[in-house]
Amino acid sequence: MNLYEKTLSEEIVYTGDYLTFTKVKVQLPDGNEANRDIIKHPGACGIIPFVDENHIILIRQFRKSIDKVIYEIPAGKLSSDESPENCAYRELEEETGYQASSLFHLGTVAIVPGYCDELLYIYKATNLSLSKKHEDFDEFTEVEIFTLEEVKNMIKSGEIIDAKTITALAYTMIMDNY
Repeated sequence: MNLYEKTLSEEIVYTGDYLTFTKVKVQLPDGNEANRDIIKHPGACGIIPFVDENHIILIRQFRKSIDKVIYEIPAGKLSSDESPENCAYRELEEETGYQASSLFHLGTVAIVPGYCDELLYIYKATNLSLSKKHEDFDEFTEVEIFTLEEVKNMIKSGEIIDAKTITALAYTMIMDNY
């Protein structure tokens, strides 16, 4: 069966600082029509920074959408015409104050493909050196270092709920890169 949905029309409903909300009219595989609400996102990268083979850096950050302070890997959206790899180097230093001399692309995931086109490029950062943290004006983070075992236990206990962080750790285990 052909599952493809043909786009018939697309209307911009709202344009924010970096997100665009659209209403897309599609033709379904059976010929009927339906609407899809889709958020357009520039894409992002997430970095799992390894201090050594057994220790990684996580940040603590308040997330207004869920009204909580959570643990997560450093991450951020791609700037215009920026490669995911350059974004990873930039975001790592901005949010943690560390620079990596090597990055390894672990994989790319669609965060919420049911309503958003965002792709998240996940990187493993190694050979870290301390530099200077320089967050965006509206960004406040705390940097903490954990063992992999501590992070696994934090995921199991529900202390870590961030999907990109859980996915990044899963990638490192699957790829045998830790």
